[in-house]
Amino acid sequence: MTYRYKDIKIDKLSVIGAGQIGPDICLHFAKNFWKNSVHLVLIDVSAEALINAKIKLEKKIDRGLETGAFTVEMAQAMKNNIEYTSDYAKISGSDMVLEAATENAKVKDIIFKQVELLTDESCLLMSNSSHMQPELIFKNITNKSRCLVTHYFFPADRNPVVEIVPGKETSPVITEQLMGFYESIGKVPIEVKSSYGYAIDPIFEGLCELAILCLEKGYGNVKEIDKIAKMSLRQGVGPFTALNLTGGNPITNHGLEEMRTTLIPWFRSPQTLKDATEKGIIWDTAKKGEKVEVDPEKAELIKDQLLGGYFALCSYIIDLGISNVNDLNMATELALVIHPPFSLMNKIGIDSAYDLVKKFCAEHSDFPFPKSLEKAKTNGGWNISRIVRKTIEDVAVLIIRRPKVLNAMNLEVLSELKEEVQKAESDPNINGMVITGFGSKAFVSGADIDMVSSVNTKDDGYQNSHTFQGFLNYIESCEKPVICALNGFAFGGGNELAIACKARIAKKGLAIVACQPEVKLGFIPGAGGTQRLPRLIGIDIAAEILRTGRPVTGKEALGIRLVDKEAEGDLIEEAVKFTQQIISGRVQIKKLAKEASENEYLPKDINIGHLSKKIDEIITQAIYDGAYMSLHDGLELESELFGDCVLTEDMKIGLENFKLNGPNKKAEFIHR
Repeated sequence: MTYRYKDIKIDKLSVIGAGQIGPDICLHFAKNFWKNSVHLVLIDVSAEALINAKIKLEKKIDRGLETGAFTVEMAQAMKNNIEYTSDYAKISGSDMVLEAATENAKVKDIIFKQVELLTDESCLLMSNSSHMQPELIFKNITNKSRCLVTHYFFPADRNPVVEIVPGKETSPVITEQLMGFYESIGKVPIEVKSSYGYAIDPIFEGLCELAILCLEKGYGNVKEIDKIAKMSLRQGVGPFTALNLTGGNPITNHGLEEMRTTLIPWFRSPQTLKDATEKGIIWDTAKKGEKVEVDPEKAELIKDQLLGGYFALCSYIIDLGISNVNDLNMATELALVIHPPFSLMNKIGIDSAYDLVKKFCAEHSDFPFPKSLEKAKTNGGWNISRIVRKTIEDVAVLIIRRPKVLNAMNLEVLSELKEEVQKAESDPNINGMVITGFGSKAFVSGADIDMVSSVNTKDDGYQNSHTFQGFLNYIESCEKPVICALNGFAFGGGNELAIACKARIAKKGLAIVACQPEVKLGFIPGAGGTQRLPRLIGIDIAAEILRTGRPVTGKEALGIRLVDKEAEGDLIEEAVKFTQQIISGRVQIKKLAKEASENEYLPKDINIGHLSKKIDEIITQAIYDGAYMSLHDGLELESELFGDCVLTEDMKIGLENFKLNGPNKKAEFIHR
């Protein structure tokens, strides 16, 4: 069965290169295409490399089987769908070819000349080069419109980021569709303009260069510099450990020397790196469990060097104009496992960040002070948003993009969303809005747990709930219709956002559409869930969903009118059409009742299992007392009762259990 994304169809996909990263790229495709029986071909001229690649891949698949990540059927299909071969003729008939061979222009040219002869004009040609511009890689390909770089990061099967780098002749339609294609298979793509090293590698390799320069200047040893990098930049591993893990000495050595001529003279391979590359030396990093003590004065010196260099490098990429602040802030964090740079500059204060870069550039005179940082200082900081806006005809599409936390919301994100809604509301060319989430898994996974955990008093709880409600009330009150497009599940605050919208359309086939899991964590919904959900789907059904915290399937959501429509094809395209139908009056949507109910409602017995009886008392009061109030007064009651949850021991128990054990272990509530 063919895998399809818009005009991209894949029955056969070839990956060239069975070395460091090619097998992991192949594994990621195998995980996504196993149900479609897509034929995956992994090609290498080295028989030994292919043998090692098969061992590596099947070991990872078996590990996934052991942990429960893969079913037996899935694991077997993944293995069966991959063919390992040295025969380039096997590329024939491929719909997509991705080259992940050595970083050598001549080798890549030879490979793609062969590929062009073996494939037809519709085959997409992609390179996983980490540095070279697509114009160089594909210079001898006749039809360059289907050629571009797709740069993965280590480890390619798990690291979510892919840089999409089109060449001058790459079709914009193909670029746009590949962005959507990668999002549909669980990656986080960013489009980057053609430039040597693209957007992220100059940052990574520049930090490696800086760490080695600190070593050469005697500011610290390898272990000390790694430790301070982890502390100051919040890196998952230090730069020396990263070089060891990725076998990155040779490619970093080469990349830095090339960037010296293609970018700015500051980039260069330090002599110590040249020596380590020539002799095959690995860095003497700390062993597992080894404690590294750093003198405070030395630690401060290294920290200032690393922060100043990091901020300078990221600002320099913005100066190049090849990426934007929002993309680079997000992608750097995910790809390099590091504190997002522009958020960090805002956090420590733009003046402090500016001074650190000034100090860095004074010591490193061949690094020009970034103009973008000058502008950010003038503006009082970097303007960062987690909301991506697209305009399709007369509809603004607003995408909540926080892939690291499955688009979880906090007050900052809601404020950014409100700002975009206000812009659309005041734009005479916009007649409606669609709110959706980034990726294929979650619309919004709920409220940011760190934000909820920071609520300590009844008044804190009331204010938190009241503020959240204020944002959603604004969305509900918009004159232009705001439609929710559920690309994945909506949990907690995500579902509360969805039901504050005028209508909801969901991708067809979602196993779970919605859930209000707050009671499992020891509190009640605080952004309108106890008031809007009963008014939307009926009090008895809503009470059972709210009091048990159980999920709602796609089929049930449609049946109880939680969802108004399912999208058979592309969700956004259908959501835009649905919005336009509502605008024109061709589709009528039932309005949410805002007045008090005159019917009599009595709480029914519901088996809440292990859940807190104290929290059940509070949520029952919110649901049933709220039914006899106007929506306005019911929301006020919900905020008051959310504040009451903060006073309970069970809220503390539920949140602590979630933070320690995740969502699958039941909290041991004491019902008070």
